[in-house]
Amino acid sequence: MTAHLEVLGPGDWRRLREVRLRALADAPDAFWTTLAEAQRLDEAAWRERLAPATGWFVAVADDVDVGLAACTEHRDGDGSAHVLSMWVAPEARRLGAGRLLLDACVTWARERALTPVRLEVVDANVVAVTLYERYGFVPTGVVGTFPPPREHLTEHERALDLG
Repeated sequence: MTAHLEVLGPGDWRRLREVRLRALADAPDAFWTTLAEAQRLDEAAWRERLAPATGWFVAVADDVDVGLAACTEHRDGDGSAHVLSMWVAPEARRLGAGRLLLDACVTWARERALTPVRLEVVDANVVAVTLYERYGFVPTGVVGTFPPPREHLTEHERALDLG
C-alpha cells in the first residue's frame, strides 16, 4: 500500500468529519475529544475546523482516507506549531502514512516560521510514540492527564526543533 497526501480545503467538511469519526472510533483513548462529542458537532463546527489558520492533511491509499493530521500555531502563542488530530488507520500503520503526515505538518510549520513543532501523545500509544521518536520528536517534560472520566490516561508532550 502506497499513500499520498491531500490537503483539505474549506469545502471538505464532510470528508474531515468522516475520517475524524473513523479515527475516534478506532482509537478512542488517543484523543481528548470523544466519538460522542464529535458526532454531536454540526456542519458549522466542522467547517470552522477548516479555517485557514489550520492545515489539515489526509493520507490516501487506494482511494481511501487512511490518515489525518492537522497543524496550527500552538495555543500558547509562543511561535511554535502544534500537531493535533494525528491518526493512521490500522491497515496503513508502519507503511509510511504517518511520516507523510508529519512531513506535511513540518512543511506547514516551516512555511510559517513556527518552531518548534509540538504534539502530545498518550503514553500507552507505543506505535505513535515510536513514530515520533524516529522522526526526531523529543520529550519536553510536560505531562498531563485526560479529563474525567478518562483521567487514567496520561500523555506527554514532544517537540521537534526546526532550527
